[in-house]
Amino acid sequence: MVTVLVVVVAVYVSSVVADLKAQATTFDLNKLEQMESASVILDRNGKIFGQIYVENRETVPYDQLPADLINAVVAVEDAKFYQHHGYDLFGIIRAALKNLTAGHVRQGASTITQQLARNSFSLKERTLRRKALEIFLAQRIEQQFGKQKIMELYLNRIYFGGGLYGAEAAARGYFGKSAREMTLAECATLAGLVKSPNRLSPWADRGNSREARDYALDRMRDLGFISRERCATARAEKIVVGSRQNAQGQTYAVDYIRQQVIAAVGWNRAINEGYRIHTTIDVDLQKVAEDSLRTHLEQVEQRRDYNHQTYADYATLFRKAKANGTMGEQPAPEYLQGAVIGLDNATGDISVLVGGRDFEHNQYNRALQARRPAGTAMLPFVYAAAFEKGMYPGSLVEDSPLDNRAVMIGGTTGILGEWGSESAENRYEGAMTARQALVKSKDGATVRIGMNAGVDAMLQLCSSAGIRSPLRPYPATFLGSSEVTLAELALAYTIFPNGGWRPNAPHILERIEEKDGTLVWDAKQQSIRKIVLKPEIAYEVHSCLADALRLGTGKAAFTDFGLKKMPSAGKTGTAYDFTDALFAGYDSNFTCAVWMGFDKPQKIYRGASGREPALPVWVDIMNATTQSYPPREIQQPANLKQVEICSRSGLVATDKCYDAATTANGETVQRRTTYMEIATPAQAPTEPCNVHGEPRARLARDFPSSDLPRAELAVDLSEVTPVTVKDPTLLADQDPYNSLKPTLKPEPTSEPAAERTANQKIDNATSASEAKTASTAASGTQPSAQTAEPTPEIRKAIPVEPIRKAIPVQPQERQPAEIRRAIPVKPLDQEDEDHTLLRSAARPSGDLEQ
Repeated sequence: MVTVLVVVVAVYVSSVVADLKAQATTFDLNKLEQMESASVILDRNGKIFGQIYVENRETVPYDQLPADLINAVVAVEDAKFYQHHGYDLFGIIRAALKNLTAGHVRQGASTITQQLARNSFSLKERTLRRKALEIFLAQRIEQQFGKQKIMELYLNRIYFGGGLYGAEAAARGYFGKSAREMTLAECATLAGLVKSPNRLSPWADRGNSREARDYALDRMRDLGFISRERCATARAEKIVVGSRQNAQGQTYAVDYIRQQVIAAVGWNRAINEGYRIHTTIDVDLQKVAEDSLRTHLEQVEQRRDYNHQTYADYATLFRKAKANGTMGEQPAPEYLQGAVIGLDNATGDISVLVGGRDFEHNQYNRALQARRPAGTAMLPFVYAAAFEKGMYPGSLVEDSPLDNRAVMIGGTTGILGEWGSESAENRYEGAMTARQALVKSKDGATVRIGMNAGVDAMLQLCSSAGIRSPLRPYPATFLGSSEVTLAELALAYTIFPNGGWRPNAPHILERIEEKDGTLVWDAKQQSIRKIVLKPEIAYEVHSCLADALRLGTGKAAFTDFGLKKMPSAGKTGTAYDFTDALFAGYDSNFTCAVWMGFDKPQKIYRGASGREPALPVWVDIMNATTQSYPPREIQQPANLKQVEICSRSGLVATDKCYDAATTANGETVQRRTTYMEIATPAQAPTEPCNVHGEPRARLARDFPSSDLPRAELAVDLSEVTPVTVKDPTLLADQDPYNSLKPTLKPEPTSEPAAERTANQKIDNATSASEAKTASTAASGTQPSAQTAEPTPEIRKAIPVEPIRKAIPVQPQERQPAEIRRAIPVKPLDQEDEDHTLLRSAARPSGDLEQ
């Protein structure tokens, strides 16, 4: 019976062994040399500028591997490597006994050849059958390859932690040198962490890594690979870890590309195929952007009024933390950050992407992920919405103090500040055109225009333009108080050079190919255009932004920072209290947005507007684009016509549109107040100027400049008395600054004093008339039988008196209504001139005819 049982077991074991041997022969041993390598990243011109370290591996031949590393690995992992033929039977038995005694797995028995087989063919199951298959496969490998080749394949394939695969990548990642340049202590460090790469990595735990290194050195000494003196010297050597090469990408652009490749082709294909990745990045523009941003941020940090952490301060702390192995305790950087994104107007290709100052310090991509207030860089969308509603660049708007209760930026009392104009010499200018208000970045005037267009209209426009961040439905959004990403802002700006349309979305991948050139993925299949504005409206805003760059808040681009003469436009962006500084601008080919600020919002320094720190970076990038992408003029739509407008009225100019002006030598001259404006036929005014020429009701009051409040940056409350909040909201009919009803209307004609008196004493009108008639009869004066109709009188406008506080009305006793007898009405030409309220005005003495 026992014999039969033994025979059955023997037959069964023989069949299993035969099956496993047969299965081992099915593996293609050529795949041992087919290792995943880093995918190559190419820019839009085919230049290599990075790699994706999904498996950061660089294979090297056996003769470039140091002998100390080979001996250290043999000492730690497989002491009988040169004696066995793929597996160590005594090692297996010894490990089994130790594990049985301990009650759990404490020691492995896999040889280097077995580990190579397991890692190359993904034999991961923890079963006896898998272990037996691994042994037979190791035997095949030993039969086909020599020991040196097996060691070469092994040291090029295994994982060393920190995203580093293979000895060469590990040496460069940990120690900043090639594998053949490593010292004995460094070789022992790599050999010691093979058993548990992530836990024993010197980046993860410096103490455990040192213990593993010392164990490897002791084993090398015991096996006779090194002397006791070399062992002691190496044990005394301090582990010095070099610059870390993050496996997920060393720059913000490379990291974003890695994410997009995984999203496009999937994780498994991305980590195994070693693709050639063609991107939209222009490596030359990218370098200009990185260098310029770094330079100008350092210049800001050198200002005397800059009172924050600097990059140099944090970099020193960061290096010390790395050297001491205390990176886990290192706080996030708090120095001034910056970001840049540049888009191709036609395709949405990301040509430039800078997400911060140092990817190693912090991997947060501020160009794509950070939502920050765009400040006055949002103004173009307010004006675009207003132009869609019927306004045009020549429409008049009031530039005067605005009750801050309508906006509530920086407080709820007083008047709205005027930080958008970015000048300490800014002053209110009264009535001005919409073009002037945008060019000069007037906050109060912009809010009035936004009120006219409506908050909902502006929010809808921003959404169509590609801004997906939620914008708050309040007037403060007119001035950019809501947070958006820099990428959203740049995409939205492309509607102006494109004539009202934008690309579907920014993208950085162009196509992905296999090593042999086979196309894997193509971005052009996803190209879609989104219509946002009418071409006429887009061009009107563009013309204003071109003036803003040439004459307004961005004029320093030409005068101070050396912007080349080219068709371009842009807008500064300044947030309240100077927490964020931006500039967004474009030419016919390229749109670029630049941001500077802190990760935790705080004032950069007083007066830190988009014109000072952000604009010069934009200028450097735009100047660099002209060589490869020469800009062209943006064409004006045929439906836009030139109209001569009077800047004082916003209406059609006449031959009388002149104002008196005093020259430098004191002479008074007549200066033309008109200019050529663009408008569609539906927008263009049809009425002639009502300020000059024939007298008409005035649409705006003239104030001497001394009476105008003066705004310095945010607001100077020493010159303007704050309005104390008494009610939770501002009602339109109690709006002292016309903030909710900004449209100007003619003032009612002032009544003569006699008529005002008559109106106030209407109850006594009849008796007064009778008394006057009696007096006339007593004097013997008789009216003519046929009175000629007097010449109409044209009077000068009487200045409007200031609004006085209402006097409380004392209640009076109700009197019974007096019933009077109606007096027959005579024809007007027969009526006594002193008895009628509808008298024609007599012609004046002729002052207006001179």
